[in-house]
Amino acid sequence: MNALREAVRSGRLAPGTRLPPYRGLAHDLGIARNTVAAAYAELVEEGWLTARRGSGTQVAPRAAVRPARAHGPRRRTTRRVLHDLMPTSPDAAAFPRTAWLASARRAVVAAPNDAFGVGDPRGRPELREALAEYLARARGVRADPDRIVVCSGFAHGLRLLGGLLKGPVAVESYGLAFHRGILEETGRSTVPLPVDPHGARVGDLPGTGAEAVLLTPAHQFPTGGPLHPERRAAVVDWARASGGLVVEDDYDGEFRYDRQPVGAVQGLDPDRVVYIGSAGKSLSPALRTGWMVLPGWLVDDVVAAKGAREMWAGVVDQLTLADFVAHGSYDRHLRHMRRRYRGRRDLLVRTLAARAPHIGVSGIAAGLHAVLELPEGTEEAALRAARRQGLALEGLGAYRHPDSAMPPRDGLVIGYGTPPEHAFAAALEALCLALPDPP
Repeated sequence: MNALREAVRSGRLAPGTRLPPYRGLAHDLGIARNTVAAAYAELVEEGWLTARRGSGTQVAPRAAVRPARAHGPRRRTTRRVLHDLMPTSPDAAAFPRTAWLASARRAVVAAPNDAFGVGDPRGRPELREALAEYLARARGVRADPDRIVVCSGFAHGLRLLGGLLKGPVAVESYGLAFHRGILEETGRSTVPLPVDPHGARVGDLPGTGAEAVLLTPAHQFPTGGPLHPERRAAVVDWARASGGLVVEDDYDGEFRYDRQPVGAVQGLDPDRVVYIGSAGKSLSPALRTGWMVLPGWLVDDVVAAKGAREMWAGVVDQLTLADFVAHGSYDRHLRHMRRRYRGRRDLLVRTLAARAPHIGVSGIAAGLHAVLELPEGTEEAALRAARRQGLALEGLGAYRHPDSAMPPRDGLVIGYGTPPEHAFAAALEALCLALPDPP
């Protein structure tokens, strides 16, 4: 890197000069290709080089006139994200704009005048009725419109519940720290439950002192895999015997690729399970629209906690989503996206099998993300290499509950839903360059 900087600064490498491919340079120098790729990526970020797909790596047009770096401590620079593999959102480019606009027009024209007054905190009846039909048909949820409360997303629903619970809440040992933080902000401590390929070990619940448990039973986040049928029955039995509450986060339950989607746990006992879903993964997190299917005895308390009027979910979006579901557009969009995401998942698996066969892949039967199993002790180095490649992704360690007794696992959580279709292959190429070499 120092030699390349000096060659550009002195003019020996003129602006526009094409540099050798990193594989060839690595062979000539007798070093790892990842080392050369990382050096090129760093110099691109500093402005000495440019890299474009199909054009190779070249000396930047104005690189020769840049002043030399001052001596002293190196200043940290914000690295530009070139490839987004965060497991947080769907492909924004795939939002069904035309169908959504058609639903918005129909919904606004047909809406009664009271829809544009003070909002009902339960949510618009049109949306609650459409959701009751859809959730019963597609997710096996036993949903009456009077038991549905619209919210602005899962986090909002969890915050409302957290303020009503009394004791500790059991959570999966690997999960979102953001959700644990919400519970703690409402005064609830969290107790970690170990997870394995069959989901959370709910048999440990009686010894935790928890009065509620938060689960991702359709597709454990982030490790993958559905909650085993025996454990689904066991957690409901625990809730019935203890008077506890199961909070079901169905964040991506519609996206299952190898067989039909797993039905919701809520269908086993609607009086002991709170089902929470949202449009964040299926459509867009920008909609800020979610729904809670509540036990009848909990509805009034949740509505009271939400407030006397709707302040969270926009009425026009609610009306539009109701029409979108009722006219079958939601089902058509989900079918289309299942095919698209399955294709990306398959490409991810094939690419890793060809380029990094020493890296295991798990959690691929459903959802929009996968976990890459790394050799022990390599996660931090892989994350640094990913940043050098301009990759936005997360390590598995970021999801581990700090009080978990489970041994830490090294891995990367790869969201294959986020990149636009045309950029996905390039993101996988960068990912492969960031992975550790075989032991």
